[in-house]
Amino acid sequence: MLDLIKLRWKHGNQAIPDVRKATLMKTHRGFPDIDESKYHDDWQKVVDVCPTGAIAASPVSIDLGKCVFCGECERASGGAIRFTNDHKLGCTDRSRLIVSSGTGYEQYLGAAIDARREIHKMFGHSLKLRQVSAGGCNGCEMELNACSNVNFDMGRFGIDFVASPRHADGIVITGPVTKNMAHALSDAYKSIGEPKIVIAVGACTISGGAFAGSDQLDRKFFDEFKIDLYVPGCPPHPLTFINAVLEFIGRG
Repeated sequence: MLDLIKLRWKHGNQAIPDVRKATLMKTHRGFPDIDESKYHDDWQKVVDVCPTGAIAASPVSIDLGKCVFCGECERASGGAIRFTNDHKLGCTDRSRLIVSSGTGYEQYLGAAIDARREIHKMFGHSLKLRQVSAGGCNGCEMELNACSNVNFDMGRFGIDFVASPRHADGIVITGPVTKNMAHALSDAYKSIGEPKIVIAVGACTISGGAFAGSDQLDRKFFDEFKIDLYVPGCPPHPLTFINAVLEFIGRG
């Protein structure tokens, strides 16, 4: 036992000291910087390379809810579109996920998340979430699992994933919602007591992603129930998710 205590002491605190100030490597694709003036060809050529239809030409914009951050538009536009390593992308309003030319990162952050007083009062110090993989590829799921490891240690903020929806304050959805998972998702949601929150994580959940339009999807859930927080990415980084939730519950 003494040896174990010594070992733990030597390890120290391995968690990122301040997740709000943490930065990611330069190669991480985060918030897109769009400068129309740097591209002098037909923007439709850039639109056409996007595999999920996330880019619009008039006006030039990227829908982060559809974007899979593949970087094809960055290459096709000759740098007129440039993905920065800014990773705080969470948003409470679906329409605000559409980033237009000239929209700066600070401007985006200023309007991204509406942290309401009642949310902080109910969930500000303890938030238990039930995660449902509704046909996902396991990319988003793995990143969400990483949120609770020793590096990110989401639990120190009182945010945890739980095994049963009956123990949860909210639901986290990943995947495009296949027909086979539609009923299970709805059942899990209805099993959570009121009040509750709904968090959509990843391009597949927010818009259908690469599977949008497939006849194997059943996305009626999003017509019936309100989404409180969108966390874009393919998959989103753990810090993207943690910072979005902290901001949403008034802990940012």
